[in-house]
Amino acid sequence: MEIETDFLVIGSGIAGLCFAIKAAELGTVAVVTKKDEIESNTNYAQGGIAAVWGETDKFEYHINDTLACGAGLCKEDVVRRVVTDAPERIAELIKWGVEFTRAKGGGSNIYDLGREGGHSMRRILHAKDITGREIERALVEKANSKENIKIYENFVAIDLILSSKALGREKGGRDKCLGAYVFDAKTSVVYTFKSKFTLLATGGAGKVYLITTNPDISTGDGIAMAYRAGAEIANMEFIQFHPTCLYHPEAKSFLISEAVRGEGGVLRLRNGSTFMERYHAMKCLAPRDIVAKAIDTELKRSGDEYVFLDITHRDKDFITKRFPNIYNKCLEFGIDMSKDPIPVVPAAHYICGGVAANAFGETNIDRLFACGEVSCTGLHGANRLASNSLLEGLVFAHRAFMKISELFPAIKDAPVTISPWDARGATVSDESIVVSHNWDEIRRSMWNYVGIVRSDKRLERAGRRIDLINREIDEYYRDFLVTGDLLELRNIAIVAKLITLCAILRKESRGLHYNIDYPEKDDKNWLKDTVVSKPLSAE
Repeated sequence: MEIETDFLVIGSGIAGLCFAIKAAELGTVAVVTKKDEIESNTNYAQGGIAAVWGETDKFEYHINDTLACGAGLCKEDVVRRVVTDAPERIAELIKWGVEFTRAKGGGSNIYDLGREGGHSMRRILHAKDITGREIERALVEKANSKENIKIYENFVAIDLILSSKALGREKGGRDKCLGAYVFDAKTSVVYTFKSKFTLLATGGAGKVYLITTNPDISTGDGIAMAYRAGAEIANMEFIQFHPTCLYHPEAKSFLISEAVRGEGGVLRLRNGSTFMERYHAMKCLAPRDIVAKAIDTELKRSGDEYVFLDITHRDKDFITKRFPNIYNKCLEFGIDMSKDPIPVVPAAHYICGGVAANAFGETNIDRLFACGEVSCTGLHGANRLASNSLLEGLVFAHRAFMKISELFPAIKDAPVTISPWDARGATVSDESIVVSHNWDEIRRSMWNYVGIVRSDKRLERAGRRIDLINREIDEYYRDFLVTGDLLELRNIAIVAKLITLCAILRKESRGLHYNIDYPEKDDKNWLKDTVVSKPLSAE
């Protein structure tokens, strides 16, 4: 079955929905999303969105904080553009109905500004501790009000459709994206979505790791699809581990926001002693890579399973009003954060690499754009500054729209016939254990060998095993009809391969990538991006 639209958006987080709302001014928009329309990494973002908003803050301060956190790999022109565009884009969110928390007695236009690790000033706009949920709510309402937007829930993108396969291509020419094959998880029907422009906004890939703050949908689908289509993928070695994920046997992927440390929370060992003063001058407000590495080091030294995050010295009324969601979630597990320190561990949280995209979100495949966590734009470098992620999705969705607004009027494509999805010869699998076993093995291998602290031997071991798993999955994929689980397994296997390869290639330690065999930064040889593409090769 074929669906034709002007714009195909894959993903329904902040980047995808912001773009869709704007693109609806130009033509028809199809938004495909793996689960419900509101289920995305954006929805789980607690802390907030960074922007120069307060009277004492300056663009240069935010720019310098971002550059310092990025450990030399940020593209300064991109950082400047995002930071200076931020106030206008956030004002647009407010216009669309996002309600950020206001300062007490501050008047109608004054917002409560939080502070997080790596920031020199208070500049985090937030909606208590459910900022992402509030942004997603407003964007979904706005998108549903647009006649030109249709959201397809429980639709899983399989692969991008390329002109080289549909039409043929002259030697040396650039490939063009014509849309995507998409699997309807409810009916098991594969649809052909034909589009003039396609935007990848699929978020991250935290489920590649055993312990993660990400929801189950975060399986790196956009990165894997782009790689299979021949797009350049950059800096996949830089995986941000959030320092403070709630440690409890019944808690699944629950993040304790960095804003808790921003409001005075102190990290302690189980014996009650502090330790961050030994690792960084900013102590508990150090950038995330420093804090996660410090906790990992202390846990390996002590043999403990977790450390504590302690904010019991703050007034209970403040805690319950500033962090109502975190407070109530901790109470579910018998932890009163106004009286009890919170047990926490680092967890895979954010990928600073992704599909290589320019200042307008364009990839090396014509008419294929990428925005948000799925992309690598140069904003984050080797380590993302806290609360710059929602901002990146917001700004680049607008910039992608600006570029497409220029290109769209000139598009006069001849009618194209795209072959429907071919499932001939494939049968229904009765071996679901293969999917679950390989899924578990990938995540454990990545956690054990490609985690916070790496070595050449660990990376080589992971590389060999993941290569074998990828071959097994390819054989399985060819023989059986697709399912949502199989598609996600195929994608996390490829993303695991890309992360491991990039980590092997970078012979230094920088930002989020730490290899004990190369413990120092090497600006002479490695002040550059790690870029790979299909077939896997490095530039």
